[in-house]
Amino acid sequence: MKNILWVLIVLIVIGVGGWFLLNNSMLTEQEEPNMEETATTTEEVMEEKKEMEVIGKSVDGNDIMAYHYGTGSDEILLVGGIHGGYSWNTALVAQEAADYFKENPEVIPTNVMVTVIPVLNPDGLEEVVGVPTATFTAADVPASAAERESGRFNANTVDLNRNFDCDWQEEGTWQTKTVSGGSAAFSEPESAAIKSYIEKSDPKAVLVWYSAAGGVFASNCHDGVLPETQVLTDAYAKASGYKAYQEFNFYEITGDMVNWLAKEGVPGISVLLTNHTDIEWSKNKAGIEALLKHYAVEPKTE
Repeated sequence: MKNILWVLIVLIVIGVGGWFLLNNSMLTEQEEPNMEETATTTEEVMEEKKEMEVIGKSVDGNDIMAYHYGTGSDEILLVGGIHGGYSWNTALVAQEAADYFKENPEVIPTNVMVTVIPVLNPDGLEEVVGVPTATFTAADVPASAAERESGRFNANTVDLNRNFDCDWQEEGTWQTKTVSGGSAAFSEPESAAIKSYIEKSDPKAVLVWYSAAGGVFASNCHDGVLPETQVLTDAYAKASGYKAYQEFNFYEITGDMVNWLAKEGVPGISVLLTNHTDIEWSKNKAGIEALLKHYAVEPKTE
């Protein structure tokens, strides 16, 4: 009788153990595809983070986006849209550059990474064209000059190109108008964001698009034009066909972004489009390619 009981107990134990093994095997087979899918999704997210990042938020909470192309350590930074909807064509030319690099990655030298920030003032752009990104067309731009001019400023009505730390003043000048330079240098989240990004990334060169005067302007903040800035100014002007200028002196400006770059020892140029409507892509493409050629390092051969 005892032997029969022991046999029954052994059979029960074997049966229960087999049931658990079978179910665990089935669960593993069902879960494996999901684990692979999760791994793939994570890789895709990581790759996406490598290609783009949010460097800050505007006053109204819009993202300020930076897009990266190439994997080199020598960074060239291209910035558009600092004057939002007033200079909306600068956002479009910057976006055109981003699209060009995305479609033609082979044009970027192996030692270079190009970063494009199409819109530094998304609130000002949104006020004029209805969106805070360079996903609009010229048809979305209102005909009223007053409407476009209102989009020059951020949501705090500050002119961002008067909010940087070179001769900063609380009140600045734009043509014959008095504009706000903010409560202090870098008081605005947009200018603070680009300051932080530049200090972190330490780019080899910075190009900022404005409109409209039709020229390439060197930067300086009382210490003269940096030698490398002069090289960039001349190279971009020669390739693009824009006229080169030693400085912007049509009227006095304070708190200018590229002049702050000069103060920090970062080579920077302003490229002013000829008018407020055209992106002049062929000219700017030629200028950008001249910068890429200048910074390209030939691979060593044994």
